[in-house]
Amino acid sequence: MEINFPFSTSRQNPSLMLPTPPTFTKMASMAFPVVQSPRNSTPIFSSNKEQTQNWNALKFVRGKKLLKDLSTWGIGGPCNYFVQVFHQTHLLSAIRYCREFSIPYVVIGKGSNCLFDDLGFDGCVLLNQIDFLERMEPGVYRAGSGFRFNHLGSLSCNEGFTGLEFAAGIPGTVGGATYMNAGANGQETANVIESVDIVTTEGNFRTLNRIDLTFGYRSSSFQDMDNLAAIVAATFRLERSGSAKKRQQELLKRRRATQPVNERSAGSVFRNPVNLGVSAAELIDKAGLKGCSIGGAMVSNIHANFLVNNGASTSQDMLNLIALVKDKVDSKFGVQLEEEVLYFHPYWNYANWER
Repeated sequence: MEINFPFSTSRQNPSLMLPTPPTFTKMASMAFPVVQSPRNSTPIFSSNKEQTQNWNALKFVRGKKLLKDLSTWGIGGPCNYFVQVFHQTHLLSAIRYCREFSIPYVVIGKGSNCLFDDLGFDGCVLLNQIDFLERMEPGVYRAGSGFRFNHLGSLSCNEGFTGLEFAAGIPGTVGGATYMNAGANGQETANVIESVDIVTTEGNFRTLNRIDLTFGYRSSSFQDMDNLAAIVAATFRLERSGSAKKRQQELLKRRRATQPVNERSAGSVFRNPVNLGVSAAELIDKAGLKGCSIGGAMVSNIHANFLVNNGASTSQDMLNLIALVKDKVDSKFGVQLEEEVLYFHPYWNYANWER
């Protein structure tokens, strides 16, 4: 999981979506509750129309890359442009390319918090492969934003440091965990962040110290940062502990017993309600929705806050199931669940049209 862009909170009417291409350059995302993707269109690019473009040592693939291959949900059509970046200079070059040619873009990591549309994405997807790791001093790690967060959690505990025990069960990247302030079992990413390196939409690199940043439950300053292009790296400061590895093993054992780890999911779909003393999973379960399905999308029988792709789910199936769960929980308990996952509208300018 790595989603490096500000949230969109637009609530546009789907009937306003006209079939014209986007003309802006920015990160593309769509916050819920939109539940209707444009069905009167064909995929943005047919998979048999592959083209490549080389620019500043980067290879941009046109129309071939399927977003379902970049998402843990396994849902999504082709993107117009696709490029992999392995270094911060590659990242900056890719962003400059998109800006120069007015191409909307999004930076992703493991895609574990993403719902892509079956029509694809009419823009550029930058796959973050910046996966270096530096040990600055004992217990202090600086990791590239594309470094696997679960790997960082495992190795830090193996080396005798506490603070990231929970991370071993998070199938995302350092950048995504930082952006979303990932957490579980009483721990969260913000607790151990020392600094974060970013690149802005103007092409400038900046280092933000912990005191400069604000974090909340599954939220961070980055989500409201208008000039954020991407998170490049993060530095974590951990404390020594002789019991970190044992606790992590216990958490992983519990995770395997209580989550559908062998099914295609995006992790927890809904944020836990604040100050209610009840989790989203409990509310969904008590609403009788475990096992409920629409098309190929189903509420997991193991963990009610996991919506799984049974192998044939479309993006519309998943959108409709999310809407159904929200409606049932609201009707039964008067609680409005909020999504933790992000839906990518195929046409960015409509997804962000109020902005």
